[in-house]
Amino acid sequence: MTSGYCFYIVLIIGTNFVRGTLEDHDSGREVTCPLGYFPCGNITRCLPQLLHCNGVDDCGNQADEDNCGDNNGWSQQLDKYYAKYNEKNSPYSFETRTSACLVKSVPVQCSCQGLELDCNGANLRVVPSVSSNVTMMSLQYNLLRQLSTDVFKKYQDLKNLYLQNNRIRNVSEHAFRGLYNLTKLYLSHNKITFLKPGVFEDLNKLQWLIIENNRISRISPLSFYGLKSLILLVLMHNSLSRLPDKSLCQYMPRLNWLDFEGNHIRNLRNITFISCSTLTVLDLANNKIESLPPYLFKDLKELSQLNLSYNPIQKIQVDQFDYLKKLKSLSLEGIEITNIQRRIFKPLRNLSHIYFKKFQYCGYAPHVRSCKPNTDGISSFENLLASIIQRVFVWVVSAVTCFGNIFVICMRPYIRSENKLHAISIMSLCCADCLMGIYLFVIGAFDLKFRGEYNKHAQLWMDSTHCQLVGSLAILSTEVSVLLLTYLTLEKYICIVYPFRCLKPGKCRAISILILIWIIGFVVAFIPLSNKEFFRNYYGTNGVCFPLHSEQAESTGSQIYSVVIFLGVNLAAFIIIVFSYGSMFYSVHQTAITATEIRNHIKKEMTLAKRFFFIVFTNALCWIPIFILKLLSLLQVEIPGTITSWVVIFILPINSALNPLLYTLTTRPFKEMIHQVWHNYKQRRSIGSKSGQKTYGPSFIWVEMWPMQEITPNLTKPVLYTDCSETSVSQSTLSTRLNSCT
Repeated sequence: MTSGYCFYIVLIIGTNFVRGTLEDHDSGREVTCPLGYFPCGNITRCLPQLLHCNGVDDCGNQADEDNCGDNNGWSQQLDKYYAKYNEKNSPYSFETRTSACLVKSVPVQCSCQGLELDCNGANLRVVPSVSSNVTMMSLQYNLLRQLSTDVFKKYQDLKNLYLQNNRIRNVSEHAFRGLYNLTKLYLSHNKITFLKPGVFEDLNKLQWLIIENNRISRISPLSFYGLKSLILLVLMHNSLSRLPDKSLCQYMPRLNWLDFEGNHIRNLRNITFISCSTLTVLDLANNKIESLPPYLFKDLKELSQLNLSYNPIQKIQVDQFDYLKKLKSLSLEGIEITNIQRRIFKPLRNLSHIYFKKFQYCGYAPHVRSCKPNTDGISSFENLLASIIQRVFVWVVSAVTCFGNIFVICMRPYIRSENKLHAISIMSLCCADCLMGIYLFVIGAFDLKFRGEYNKHAQLWMDSTHCQLVGSLAILSTEVSVLLLTYLTLEKYICIVYPFRCLKPGKCRAISILILIWIIGFVVAFIPLSNKEFFRNYYGTNGVCFPLHSEQAESTGSQIYSVVIFLGVNLAAFIIIVFSYGSMFYSVHQTAITATEIRNHIKKEMTLAKRFFFIVFTNALCWIPIFILKLLSLLQVEIPGTITSWVVIFILPINSALNPLLYTLTTRPFKEMIHQVWHNYKQRRSIGSKSGQKTYGPSFIWVEMWPMQEITPNLTKPVLYTDCSETSVSQSTLSTRLNSCT
């Protein structure tokens, strides 16, 4: 009995032990997430790519915000280097040290501490002669023009040599002879044009060679002969137009970091990096490289960081990165990849950070945890419209624009007016403005459709026919509206400034002008769809499909066409409108001065001034920001995408939303009609009204546009003045102008 009981206890303990062991093993097991999702540390939970490294603790344990910094390659070592460099150059660096100067014959302009010599900003024209035991020599911000032969030969203990910010043009072939222990050499911010073969021959222990911001136009592998220990080579911001036809690393077997950023390199050859097997960081950003030859990176087995940003590369071969198995960071910022696809990045299984020009490209690298940018200011990973304010107001502005214009189209036929052609023009304007409301409605609808997962559809949406048609609709609305406003303004200008020369336009002429305006609008809107090679994706440069083209990386054809439309046609139309309304107001004002006996004309003139001001103001509010954006883009000023979204959703539709108010709802004929409808309604509601009672009617038929020459004097005579002796030619002219332009 006792033995059976003991066996039972042992069995329970063993079972619990095994279960605990399995649980411990499971807790340490790596969570497997589907493609595009990444684990929250040890928690068995996965979050999509867009929620990692976005500044928000979505996991609850900060796991999605950990390890977001890109410290691949030599970044950490450079941070240490710059920390030491800043410490050394601090004005208090020598005050905090206590060791006495051990260097002899120190110039009075220099400072010394231990075996370190500091001659920064001493206006030296030659390298000072001091004792040979010096280990660090800093000669920054001096007037050195050349480094002659054997100038450092006796300083065989020298480890760090700082020659930045001088005027060095010529470096002798044997300038650094004898510096067998030198580990760091800085030649930045000088005027060096060429590195002679064998110039670094004796620098067998040199680890860092930094020659940035010089004028070096060509280099040879022999220039780096003898650099057996070199780890870091920085040649950024020089004038290199090409790299050697031979292997660059054949005399630098330990090279880890190679930086050519900011040069003028156009072509690369397969042989350039053929012996750079130890290279971990390669920076080719901000050059003029147009294409990458196949197998360029074949021998870079240890490469962990590659920067190709801001080069005019258009296509990347699908197997370009197949050999970079250890690559952890890839920068492709500022590059429009026309043939982008998942196959390009799929072999990069260790890639943890990737940087694109457009956040939409992140969908082609779903296995990379940190992908930047997260937004272009207009759209984001989640939504076509990134901001909640944009998402709300796109519907508000769309509703106001559509309702206002449709209301005017329906009500315009009921407004009593003798100028039917003018009414047709206003209705045509409302139709054009209504298209802007429809455009915003479609953008809002697709924002709802892609809500929460826009990044999966972003590139397909911008390349789609829907986006092209929606963008064409917006441009059609914009251009037809601008041309119609210009046409209506010129008609008013002629009738008010030259009232006795104005002839009522014929029906055929007016309708022909309207048809021509619409044809021009269609041509302007749909020409970019006719030639894909010249315009590329003209309307698909952003999520809202509106071609402001504020980025210089866009095609030349798109840029030119956009400038012609916005800074050519639209700017000219805006200037015409401003000039015409200014001339109209001045003309009416001058007429009022000559008819000083008519007091009421001053009040009418002020009303007219206010009306003209609001018409010009709304045009200026709409178009001046767009003109400024185009000018800034021509000046190569970077414009945030957020500004573009505000322009498209808030500023551009201003005219479309307010035109019904300015040209119809606030006009005298519309008020007369509303007054008449309201008066008739009250009469019908009146208890004592008689069935045969006549309804209210205006005392005259209001004329909106054309002068009053063709209207009988009984209709044109002002109501306030009944004495015929007080009337004159100037009075009649002023009354005519005021009535016709109000």
